[in-house]
Parts: sequence; structure tokens; C-alpha cells
Amino acid sequence: MNRFKPRSDRGLYRSRNGAIAGVCRGLAEYYDFSVFWLRMIVVVLMLFSGFWPVLFVYFVASLVMKPEPVRPFHTEDEQDFYDSYVHSRPNAARRLKRRFKNLERRLQRMEDTVTGSEWEWEQKMNG
Repeated sequence: MNRFKPRSDRGLYRSRNGAIAGVCRGLAEYYDFSVFWLRMIVVVLMLFSGFWPVLFVYFVASLVMKPEPVRPFHTEDEQDFYDSYVHSRPNAARRLKRRFKNLERRLQRMEDTVTGSEWEWEQKMNG
């Protein structure tokens, strides 16, 4: 059995409960490894290799890793939207804007139907 084989089926994310940016906790959860020992490894690497190289790698990892979702995904569409948001916020905003414009158009048609003169006559005749 490979000790460093990913055991998480939900993907590699920065943890929202991490101490600093959630990189160590995210890696530990992804590989099912102890957070304490992973942090100790990072501290030892800082002591032996110098502070700045490890800090730089940690910073890059915090930029590259996606943040953990606030709530779990229930459908593949939710996963796709989250991925599109994390990778391209303007595209996700355009998708949301388009969806709400479609809803607004549908509501406008319903309002036009209900408030139209034909609706009033039909209500008077049937009511």
C-alpha cells in the first residue's frame, strides 16, 4: 500500500479551518496524514533549508490550491460551477447574470399575462 496515495475522493483544497491559509491541513486531509506531523515537517524544512524558500513554496501552494467549498456538492453542476468560479470569477459572474436575466424575462412575461386586460376579463367572466 502506497502511503502517499491520495485517499480523498473530493479533491485537493486549502482547508478553511487551517492555521495559516489552510495548506498543511488541506494536504493532510487529502493524503489522510496527521496535520501535526505535516506541520512539524514544514517547520523542520524551514530550519534546515532556510525560512524563505519554504515560505515561498507555501505561498505558491496557497495561491494554486483552490479553497475548500463552504458546503459539500450535491450535483455535478454545483462542482462545475464552483470550479468555474475558482478558476474564472468573471465567467462565473456572467453565467449568474445570464441565468438571472432569463428568470427576469420569465417573470416579466408572467406579470404581463396576469396584469393584462385579457386576464381581467377572463377573471370577471369565470368568477
